[in-house]
Amino acid sequence: MDGPDFDLDFKPAHGEAVTVADGVQRITVNNPGPFTFHGTNSYIVGNTSVAVIDPGPEDEAHFQALMAALKGRKVTHIAVSHTHRDHSPLARRLKAETGALIVAEGPHRAARLLHAGEINPFAESSDMDFVPDIALADGDIVEGDGWSLTALLTPGHTANHAAFALGKPGETGIVFSADHVMAWATSIVAPPDGSMTDYMASLEKLLGRDDRLYLPGHGGPVREPAAFLRGLRAHRRMRERAVLERVRAGDSHIAEMVKVIYATTDPRLHGAAALSVFAHLEDLLERGQVETDGAPSLTGAFRLAPGGAS
Repeated sequence: MDGPDFDLDFKPAHGEAVTVADGVQRITVNNPGPFTFHGTNSYIVGNTSVAVIDPGPEDEAHFQALMAALKGRKVTHIAVSHTHRDHSPLARRLKAETGALIVAEGPHRAARLLHAGEINPFAESSDMDFVPDIALADGDIVEGDGWSLTALLTPGHTANHAAFALGKPGETGIVFSADHVMAWATSIVAPPDGSMTDYMASLEKLLGRDDRLYLPGHGGPVREPAAFLRGLRAHRRMRERAVLERVRAGDSHIAEMVKVIYATTDPRLHGAAALSVFAHLEDLLERGQVETDGAPSLTGAFRLAPGGAS
């Protein structure tokens, strides 16, 4: 099976409100980078009273752009998909300015407990001060004047990741997919913040829907979500097979595997690639395909489990 057909042709229009669907505007933060593409997308949903999805990082120019785009409209809710610092910190200032309620799955947390001596490599990227006014369960609805958002809990990239479907449960159409599904690249899944097991389950969850458009946290729209999701799933399964092949070939350490599997990848991303391989190995360990001595780690040794990966 082929992987996803990534779309790199995205014009960010930094600081400008771009209409991307009926009653939906996108404003992209000018924070480009290897993990953010051209920047983080914030969305304004509604007409007279609105919700802001993922207000973004602490950035003065972006805050002013948001306020200008709101044009005096009442902000009733600030929906946050997850608590990485490129998505959530500006929620506090926007709440103070507008009085809106902050809604999200919950505060930041790791997908699992840290092992003895383990350091979370994404700790500095996490908004540990974030606390929502309302914690959302799967299927919870946030409503305003002429719009509603349904929470779709999609852990994987982070434990508290949520997508938001425009409309009520049972309705399909537009999903704000945040960092779970993006048109420009695969999502980073990095233990202990993220979990490949959870990520794959969240892909399957979205495949059970029939939506026509995804509006992601970075980059342009995903216009054929079902086909794109199948491509992402195939891509992750291909990576899993590649990891198993390296273990079968005798590579016991992640650094060895990355050199082969990601030989053509920008070296700046090899650190993230190592974390992705680690996520696959943790998933394979849970399924009994590989084994290791003691707690799994980025620098530990892995080997094929007896009877595994047959």
